[in-house]
Amino acid sequence: MYSQHFRPSSRSQFTALASRLYAHLARVKKLWQKLKAIAATDEPEHLRRGRLGERAAKAFLQKQGMKFLTANFRSSRGEIDLIFRAGSMAGEFFIGNGTDCLVFVEVKTRSSEDWPRPAAAVNARKKRLLSQTAMDYVRLLKDPRVKIRFDIVEVLLADGAVREVRHLPNTFTLIAPLRHG
Repeated sequence: MYSQHFRPSSRSQFTALASRLYAHLARVKKLWQKLKAIAATDEPEHLRRGRLGERAAKAFLQKQGMKFLTANFRSSRGEIDLIFRAGSMAGEFFIGNGTDCLVFVEVKTRSSEDWPRPAAAVNARKKRLLSQTAMDYVRLLKDPRVKIRFDIVEVLLADGAVREVRHLPNTFTLIAPLRHG
Protein backbone atom coordinates (compact mmCIF):
# COMPACT_ATOMS: atom_id res chain seq x y z
CA MET A 1 0.00 0.00 0.00
CA TYR A 2 2.78 2.47 0.90
CA SER A 3 5.96 2.72 -1.08
CA GLN A 4 9.17 1.83 0.70
CA HIS A 5 10.31 5.45 0.28
CA PHE A 6 7.60 6.89 2.55
CA ARG A 7 7.43 4.13 5.12
CA PRO A 8 10.19 4.23 7.74
CA SER A 9 11.87 0.87 8.07
CA SER A 10 13.03 1.29 11.63
CA ARG A 11 12.01 3.00 14.82
CA SER A 12 14.93 5.45 14.59
CA GLN A 13 13.92 6.53 11.09
CA PHE A 14 10.37 7.04 12.30
CA THR A 15 11.59 9.12 15.24
CA ALA A 16 13.74 11.26 12.94
CA LEU A 17 10.82 11.79 10.56
CA ALA A 18 8.51 12.70 13.45
CA SER A 19 10.98 15.20 14.89
CA ARG A 20 11.45 16.89 11.49
CA LEU A 21 7.68 17.10 11.08
CA TYR A 22 7.31 18.54 14.59
CA ALA A 23 10.00 21.16 13.89
CA HIS A 24 8.28 22.12 10.63
CA LEU A 25 4.91 22.48 12.39
CA ALA A 26 6.53 24.64 15.07
CA ARG A 27 7.92 26.97 12.36
CA VAL A 28 4.50 27.17 10.69
CA LYS A 29 2.85 27.96 14.03
CA LYS A 30 5.37 30.73 14.75
CA LEU A 31 4.82 32.23 11.29
CA TRP A 32 1.04 32.08 11.76
CA GLN A 33 1.33 33.92 15.10
CA LYS A 34 3.42 36.65 13.46
CA LEU A 35 0.86 37.06 10.68
CA LYS A 36 -1.97 37.32 13.22
CA ALA A 37 -0.06 39.97 15.17
CA ILE A 38 0.51 42.00 12.00
CA ALA A 39 -3.18 41.72 11.07
CA ALA A 40 -4.25 42.83 14.56
CA THR A 41 -2.15 45.99 14.39
CA ASP A 42 -3.49 46.85 10.94
CA GLU A 43 -7.10 46.75 12.13
CA PRO A 44 -8.98 50.03 11.55
CA GLU A 45 -9.71 52.07 14.67
CA HIS A 46 -13.51 51.87 14.31
CA LEU A 47 -13.38 48.05 14.26
CA ARG A 48 -11.08 47.94 17.29
CA ARG A 49 -13.43 50.35 19.11
CA GLY A 50 -16.44 48.21 18.16
CA ARG A 51 -14.83 45.01 19.45
CA LEU A 52 -13.96 46.74 22.72
CA GLY A 53 -17.57 47.89 23.06
CA GLU A 54 -18.95 44.42 22.36
CA ARG A 55 -16.68 42.85 25.00
CA ALA A 56 -17.75 45.48 27.55
CA ALA A 57 -21.44 44.98 26.71
CA LYS A 58 -21.11 41.20 26.99
CA ALA A 59 -19.45 41.43 30.41
CA PHE A 60 -22.03 43.96 31.63
CA LEU A 61 -25.02 41.83 30.58
CA GLN A 62 -23.50 38.67 32.04
CA LYS A 63 -23.15 40.49 35.38
CA GLN A 64 -26.87 41.25 35.10
CA GLY A 65 -27.53 37.49 35.07
CA MET A 66 -28.11 36.97 31.37
CA LYS A 67 -26.72 33.84 29.69
CA PHE A 68 -24.51 34.54 26.68
CA LEU A 69 -25.38 32.49 23.59
CA THR A 70 -23.40 33.90 20.67
CA ALA A 71 -21.72 36.96 19.22
CA ASN A 72 -21.79 38.38 15.72
CA PHE A 73 -24.54 36.10 14.39
CA ARG A 74 -24.73 36.59 10.64
CA SER A 75 -27.37 35.67 8.13
CA SER A 76 -27.90 36.81 4.58
CA ARG A 77 -29.94 39.73 5.94
CA GLY A 78 -27.50 41.16 8.46
CA GLU A 79 -25.66 40.72 11.73
CA ILE A 80 -26.64 40.79 15.39
CA ASP A 81 -23.85 41.81 17.75
CA LEU A 82 -24.80 39.71 20.79
CA ILE A 83 -27.50 37.18 21.63
CA PHE A 84 -28.39 36.32 25.22
CA ARG A 85 -30.98 34.24 27.01
CA ALA A 86 -32.80 35.68 29.97
CA GLY A 87 -35.13 33.41 31.92
CA SER A 88 -38.65 34.50 32.84
CA MET A 89 -38.27 38.03 31.54
CA ALA A 90 -40.84 40.05 29.66
CA GLY A 91 -40.53 40.01 25.90
CA GLU A 92 -42.60 41.87 23.39
CA PHE A 93 -43.16 39.04 20.94
CA PHE A 94 -44.13 35.49 21.79
CA ILE A 95 -43.21 32.45 19.76
CA GLY A 96 -44.97 29.53 21.37
CA ASN A 97 -45.44 29.61 25.12
CA GLY A 98 -41.92 29.21 26.51
CA THR A 99 -40.65 31.02 29.56
CA ASP A 100 -37.20 31.97 28.27
CA CYS A 101 -36.55 35.23 26.47
CA LEU A 102 -34.05 35.60 23.65
CA VAL A 103 -32.41 38.99 23.84
CA PHE A 104 -30.95 40.36 20.61
CA VAL A 105 -28.47 43.10 21.44
CA GLU A 106 -27.17 45.88 19.21
CA VAL A 107 -24.04 47.48 20.64
CA LYS A 108 -23.20 51.09 19.82
CA THR A 109 -19.79 52.32 20.89
CA ARG A 110 -18.73 55.96 20.83
CA SER A 111 -15.57 57.70 21.93
CA SER A 112 -17.42 60.85 22.92
CA GLU A 113 -20.81 61.68 24.37
CA ASP A 114 -21.87 63.98 21.59
CA TRP A 115 -25.54 64.21 20.82
CA PRO A 116 -27.39 62.38 19.50
CA ARG A 117 -26.90 59.42 21.76
CA PRO A 118 -25.38 56.28 20.23
CA ALA A 119 -28.75 54.47 20.31
CA ALA A 120 -30.10 57.05 17.85
CA ALA A 121 -27.98 55.36 15.17
CA VAL A 122 -30.42 52.43 15.26
CA ASN A 123 -32.85 53.83 12.71
CA ALA A 124 -35.91 52.22 11.08
CA ARG A 125 -33.81 50.47 8.42
CA LYS A 126 -31.46 49.01 11.05
CA LYS A 127 -34.42 47.86 13.16
CA ARG A 128 -35.91 46.09 10.13
CA LEU A 129 -32.59 44.34 9.40
CA LEU A 130 -32.18 43.33 13.05
CA SER A 131 -35.74 41.95 13.08
CA GLN A 132 -35.13 39.92 9.92
CA THR A 133 -31.82 38.57 11.21
CA ALA A 134 -33.41 37.70 14.57
CA MET A 135 -36.11 35.70 12.79
CA ASP A 136 -33.39 33.87 10.83
CA TYR A 137 -31.83 32.92 14.19
CA VAL A 138 -35.18 31.82 15.66
CA ARG A 139 -35.80 29.62 12.60
CA LEU A 140 -32.58 27.73 13.42
CA LEU A 141 -33.91 26.71 16.84
CA LYS A 142 -35.37 23.23 17.13
CA ASP A 143 -37.93 24.34 19.73
CA PRO A 144 -38.58 28.05 19.19
CA ARG A 145 -41.00 28.52 22.10
CA VAL A 146 -39.40 31.70 23.35
CA LYS A 147 -40.11 35.35 23.84
CA ILE A 148 -37.85 37.77 22.06
CA ARG A 149 -36.82 41.33 22.70
CA PHE A 150 -34.38 43.83 21.27
CA ASP A 151 -31.97 45.72 23.52
CA ILE A 152 -29.39 48.37 22.75
CA VAL A 153 -26.22 48.77 24.77
CA GLU A 154 -24.38 52.07 24.54
CA VAL A 155 -20.69 51.95 25.39
CA LEU A 156 -18.90 55.25 25.94
CA LEU A 157 -15.11 55.35 25.77
CA ALA A 158 -12.62 57.84 27.16
CA ASP A 159 -8.95 57.66 26.16
CA GLY A 160 -9.46 54.19 24.67
CA ALA A 161 -10.97 52.72 27.85
CA VAL A 162 -14.59 51.99 28.75
CA ARG A 163 -16.03 54.90 30.72
CA GLU A 164 -19.70 53.95 30.85
CA VAL A 165 -22.06 51.18 29.74
CA ARG A 166 -25.77 51.97 29.34
CA HIS A 167 -28.25 49.13 28.87
CA LEU A 168 -31.51 50.08 27.16
CA PRO A 169 -33.76 47.00 27.44
CA ASN A 170 -36.71 46.32 25.15
CA THR A 171 -35.81 49.28 22.94
CA PHE A 172 -37.98 48.31 20.00
CA THR A 173 -40.34 45.54 18.96
CA LEU A 174 -40.25 43.08 16.10
CA ILE A 175 -41.28 44.63 12.79
CA ALA A 176 -44.98 43.74 12.24
CA PRO A 177 -44.78 41.92 8.84
CA LEU A 178 -42.37 39.40 10.37
CA ARG A 179 -44.71 38.38 13.16
CA HIS A 180 -45.94 34.87 12.69
CA GLY A 181 -46.50 31.90 14.93
